[in-house]
Amino acid sequence: MSIASKQVDKQANKVPDKVKVAGVILVDKPKGMTSQQVVSKVKYLFKSPIHDSKKAGHTGTLDPMATGLLPICLGEATKFSHYQLDADKSYQATILLGSQTDTGDADGQIVTQASIPVFDESSLATIAQQFLGAQQQIPPMYSALKKDGKKLYEYARAGIEVDRPPRDITIKAINLQMIDDTQINLTVTCTKGTYVRVLAEDIAKQLGTLGHLTALRRTQVGNFSIDDAIALSLLEEHSLEERQSWLLPIDACIDIDAELTLTEEQCARVHMGQRLNVFDELTGKLKDYVTNMVSNQLSNDSSVGIDDDASTNGKADTDLDVPQLLEHEIPVDICLLNEQEEFLGLGSVSLNGRLQPKKLIQR
Repeated sequence: MSIASKQVDKQANKVPDKVKVAGVILVDKPKGMTSQQVVSKVKYLFKSPIHDSKKAGHTGTLDPMATGLLPICLGEATKFSHYQLDADKSYQATILLGSQTDTGDADGQIVTQASIPVFDESSLATIAQQFLGAQQQIPPMYSALKKDGKKLYEYARAGIEVDRPPRDITIKAINLQMIDDTQINLTVTCTKGTYVRVLAEDIAKQLGTLGHLTALRRTQVGNFSIDDAIALSLLEEHSLEERQSWLLPIDACIDIDAELTLTEEQCARVHMGQRLNVFDELTGKLKDYVTNMVSNQLSNDSSVGIDDDASTNGKADTDLDVPQLLEHEIPVDICLLNEQEEFLGLGSVSLNGRLQPKKLIQR
């Protein structure tokens, strides 16, 4: 057989590429499963002989005891998951007073007990006000944070406690309601990195006793709501086609209110990593957005470092020892579209018209 014949035969027998599943699905995580187990289940449910769902990840861990909203990104959507990792989150929780566990929740062992003082709605309202705003919180030992390459919960299981530096958090909203003489309902909206288990323990201490969580449910992640989520058991009952109808677009995690449409030639260039001059297109709403973002950044930062890969929402890296950027050079993240109004990815644009491709998707 000739070389040409072999090539034709090889092409004829070539297995077609699988369709890569891409998008975001909002799952109502059940109690008792880890977040990674839920991701693995979703990957399996979106897999088929012609569909590839290997690439997937969630946008923020929930404890096995917890239930509620777990956004899961599939395929190209994983490139933008960090926007929801950084987003504010809301929770509903139940605090049981009178005892403290080693994990801070009902999955742990009781290590200390204390009497419970008399309290009412008025005293709870006063305590809630004390926790509003910016503060620092020491992460719990039972967490996935790492020290010297080892997860904290691994130290904890070995009976070793290590120093944990406090982390800056902000409680955006908080409400405490009395369930009975021993239980409190906690509703809170907080910044990323907040441990509700630790918050519950601190609330109990402020009340003059000890406490731990017996229930935790996440209800909001950024603009995503638990009302729009589907239970994992219900997703399993649907056909693959029905499951795909629950997928949100690839850019669902992105919260950027600015977009620029590129010509076919410009699309080809940015996909090759080339910078563009889009000064003439930088007008109207888009220019106003970039100007406002630059102004906000200048008011928040004393200096702005040069960084071609500007971070989320156009905030440049301020830790680099480089000359200060001029106002018209500061990059701001925007969404890029093609002429068919399809999402291409993200680019960083400056008021001088320089557009740098940043994170682009493959279609």
